Amino acid sequence: MKIAFIGLGNMGGGMAANLVKAGHDVHAFDLSADALAKATEHGCATYTAVAPAVEGVEAVVTMLPNGAIVKAVLTSDVIGKAPAGALLIDCSTIDVATAREIAALAGSAGYQMVDAPVSGGIAAANGGTLTFMVGGTAQAFERASAVLEPMAKAVIHAGEIGSGQVAKMCNNMLLAIHMIGTCEALALAQKAGLDPQTFYEISSKSTGYCWSLNDYTPAPGIGAASPADNGYAGGFASALMLKDLRLAMAGAVDAGAMVPMGEHATEIYEAFVNSGGGGKDFGAIFTTL
Repeated sequence: MKIAFIGLGNMGGGMAANLVKAGHDVHAFDLSADALAKATEHGCATYTAVAPAVEGVEAVVTMLPNGAIVKAVLTSDVIGKAPAGALLIDCSTIDVATAREIAALAGSAGYQMVDAPVSGGIAAANGGTLTFMVGGTAQAFERASAVLEPMAKAVIHAGEIGSGQVAKMCNNMLLAIHMIGTCEALALAQKAGLDPQTFYEISSKSTGYCWSLNDYTPAPGIGAASPADNGYAGGFASALMLKDLRLAMAGAVDAGAMVPMGEHATEIYEAFVNSGGGGKDFGAIFTTL
């Protein structure tokens, strides 16, 4: 299949490479010359503009920083430039309203579209083990699955358009809450005189089990390998977690939902980012305790 991939950042570069490995003809675009060079090494055909990248393709995948950019790229350079009937797959994490607005614009121009944000981080993007939460019609989901499966360990139909973004904001709000709680428990155990490795061995096999503790331990030298073992470099930046939490808070207002733990997690990450921690992995909250 001929697929355009727009956005080759930390996540998109590995995702595009896995599409090539699966035998797809990938036309890749990014503003970064370095990202384009890496994509060329991975077997992508690279372009310095979006419009020529989407010519003649059957699907367009976007992985971009925010909703405003997704809307601008799709309305200016994809809709009307990609062949009529091409499938549009947005893997960015954006607000629900914008996802639905863009899909409506695409639909009125004759395109099917799904929102398909991801979970798993950079390692999963490189390894082809992401989880995709997909919003769209059953027919569009079936078409999208063929594109997403080479990049995934799971491709799940969340419901109507925008449902993927709902799932993503709820998942990452939960992840932020888990991470803060994990950091607090590890710090408390250590300060109360319990060896943190011993605490890890106990809690990771008890009711304290969670991904943040078992698979992404935020304390250096304890438990699973994570960015904590590399000075909190790489991984999932705290600024991106804050972005996702703000999306969740806006979604909670729109839905009339009470999210007091989510609100407090947002305050904690906001303070950390404002103090200069935005570029550090979100597990670096441990260093504040």
